[in-house]
Amino acid sequence: MPFALLRHSLLLAGRGLRKTRRNPGILFDALFLPIVFLLMFVYLFGGAVAGSPQAYLQYIFPGTLVMSTLMAGLLSTGVSLNVDIKKGVFDRFRSLPIGRSVPLIGSVVGDLIRYGVALVTLFLLGYLLGFRVRTDLVSALAACALAVTLGFCMSWINVLVGVLIKETSIVQSVGFLGIFPLAFGTNMVAPTETLPGWLQAWVNVNPVTHAIDATRGLLLGGPVATAASTTLIWSAGFLVVFVPLAVIAFRRRNQ
Repeated sequence: MPFALLRHSLLLAGRGLRKTRRNPGILFDALFLPIVFLLMFVYLFGGAVAGSPQAYLQYIFPGTLVMSTLMAGLLSTGVSLNVDIKKGVFDRFRSLPIGRSVPLIGSVVGDLIRYGVALVTLFLLGYLLGFRVRTDLVSALAACALAVTLGFCMSWINVLVGVLIKETSIVQSVGFLGIFPLAFGTNMVAPTETLPGWLQAWVNVNPVTHAIDATRGLLLGGPVATAASTTLIWSAGFLVVFVPLAVIAFRRRNQ
């Protein structure tokens, strides 16, 4: 049974990859958002925060990496699911001998290409601007894997939203509104100690902050174990909570 669930999910993930190949425009945000954010942060805040854009690039890059993977999942997965449900695509899946969770899992796994596009784009631009990994290749790959893990697990929040809400435009709005406190209420742009006390309280409990700390350590050197383990615990928590809720909501909507 678990093998069948995995096989069916991968088959539907392949459907998502074929959609991307036929319509590469759906990767637009995964391609251009990392470019826009990295350039904006480096050249708007670099002089004020770090004294120069070049010095700030080393500080902001790990946080931008985490934010790009979060946006790659949170801004598209729920919308894509919502559109497929409204078009009746998932009604056809109900007639197939597959698990009820398979369409959801397949859709989320198929979106992993967006994470890859965002990461490759960001590293290419960062290298051109002067960013250099100060550790090694294995640590850099671990940083990417950690960011993708958190982005994948948190994307299930938007899966739930995409199933519960009927209007696609509202799903997109909720995705934008939900991601800003998570992505920007962190130490990505400025060190935690420079923030107001009330904001520091949120930053310290925000799971994205721990992911950024771990990514900085993996890319630039420094302590990693506590931040990385906390990120993985949060990621597991998102899966445990939101995957069952999304599946239940999907079943009820398709009864």
